Parts: sequence; structure tokens; C-alpha cells
Amino acid sequence: MNPLRILFISTAETAERWEAPLRAALPGDELHFEADAVAPEDVDVVLTAAPERGALAPFTRLKLIQSMWMGVETLVADPTLPRDVPLARMIDPSMTRAMVETAAAHVLNAHLRLDDLARQQREARWKLLRNPTADGRTVGILGMGELGMAVAEILRLLGFRVRGWSRTPKDVEGVESFSGAAELSAFLSGSEILVVLVPLTPATAGMIDAGFLARLPEGAVLINLARGAVVNDDDLLAALDSGRLRHAVLDVFNVEPLPPDHRYWRHVRVTVTPHMAALTNPHTAAAFVAENLRRLRAGEELLGLVDRGRGY
Repeated sequence: MNPLRILFISTAETAERWEAPLRAALPGDELHFEADAVAPEDVDVVLTAAPERGALAPFTRLKLIQSMWMGVETLVADPTLPRDVPLARMIDPSMTRAMVETAAAHVLNAHLRLDDLARQQREARWKLLRNPTADGRTVGILGMGELGMAVAEILRLLGFRVRGWSRTPKDVEGVESFSGAAELSAFLSGSEILVVLVPLTPATAGMIDAGFLARLPEGAVLINLARGAVVNDDDLLAALDSGRLRHAVLDVFNVEPLPPDHRYWRHVRVTVTPHMAALTNPHTAAAFVAENLRRLRAGEELLGLVDRGRGY
């Protein structure tokens, strides 16, 4: 079996973090972590996360572009990306577990109104808050892909009433399902806590705007764990300023890192986290890469294959 020539290219992930796990998972292949270590025309596979636009254009012999991240919107949007080369996104079980834990924690905080209690503490105000039990609270999940379904399952087990919206119909046990533009309003109108997990595509960019937010129940909580660009920041801030939305938990932003002077940092109705809901684990991700390369050699269907027309 001839070794594959593999090049790691990233502006966001360091080679030091990935080299040992990848070498352990791919002992028979030729791994390179410096762009000038191998001629572009000799590279079989590129492992990448957020490369500079145009960085992959010189690689004319590629058999696979493997993203080290789950999100591939920057790769799909690059017009110079070789169009006839399979592109696969990362599917890492540890990322799914991390997203489930993060979403569950934020939903429980919203359900118990810990944001209101934090505001009361800052004001030295003692006021008893009466909350329903979980079976009296409805959580909506916008985006019922792999992550959305995993989050729905844990929330259902915690006792919440769970509803999910997706582009196409999904049948998930114990989850009230909605799909398509025609059913979005009905989905939103009953979502007291909304967890956003849609991929960033031309169809979802800016979808959370004033009209979208107006369809949520009064006092709803928005939890965005997807991509910042699905949210119109001005419209979200207006809904928070007016009190129509009780709180927003934001892990992702239109500009990252979030600029120090951005209003989100100091808004009393916003919780900011630094894009950390589900970080890629190099050790478990390396095992996924090894499996996809095994499939590539065997001519089998690749895992996480991206439909470039849909954007994910």
C-alpha cells in the first residue's frame, strides 16, 4: 500500500497541537506540517481548518480535502477551491458530546432563570422566582442535524418539551417536528428557549432578524451555538433592549474575536462565551481522519462528505 502524501494547512489550528495525534493515527502515511515541505502537485490529501482564501488552489492532484472542523462555510465560499475534489467535514464524537453538554447547561440556566438571578444579585435585590418544572417548559432546536438530534435527545431525557425545526422533515422520537419555511412561524411561536444549531449557508445567513425574533414568545431566550452570521446583531440588540427577549447566550459572532467595544460584552441581557461550545479534540478527530483515509483507499463512501450546493 503506497503511503498518501498529506499536508496540514491551517491559520487557526497549530501543527504542534495536531502532529502527535495524526502521526499516531496515520503511521503508514507521509505527513507534512510545513507548506513548503512538499510540492503542491505531489500532495494527495489536505487537512485544513480556515485556510487563507486561495491557499488550496495550487494543489492539482488532491484526492480529498478534509476539514478539521465541523463547519465548512469558509471552504465552500472560496471560489478557488478545487471543485472536483471531495470535501469532507469533521465528525468527531467528542465534539458532539461537548455540544450536548454546553447546550444542556445553557438551557438549564435559562430554564431556572439564572440570568435574572444574576441581575438581581448585581442590584442587591431579593426576589423569589417561581419556575415551572422541565415538563412545563418548551425548548426549540433550530437545526436538526447530527448535533441538533443529539441535543434534542438529552433535553428530552431531562424532561423538557422539545420541538425541532429543519430544512426537510425529520421524525425524531419524543420531539415535535417542524420543517421548511411554511412551518417556521409555528415552530418559533412555541419555543420559550431557542437553541440555534443550523449550519451557515446562503439560506441561513442573517435569518435571525427582527421578523424572526418577533415570532418568538415574549420573554424568550436565544442560545446561539451555530455561527455568528446567522444573526443580525442590530435586530437582536433591539429585541434585548426592549425586553422582548429576556436573554441571549452567544458563543459565536459575526467578527471573532468579538471586538472589545462591542455592546454584547456589557449588555445585561447577554452572556458571551469565546466560541468554545464544541472544540475539536485532536486525538478523537485523528481517528476520524484515519477512517476517512481508509475509505478513500478502499473506494468506499466518505464520512462527512459535503454537498457544496447546500453548503454543508
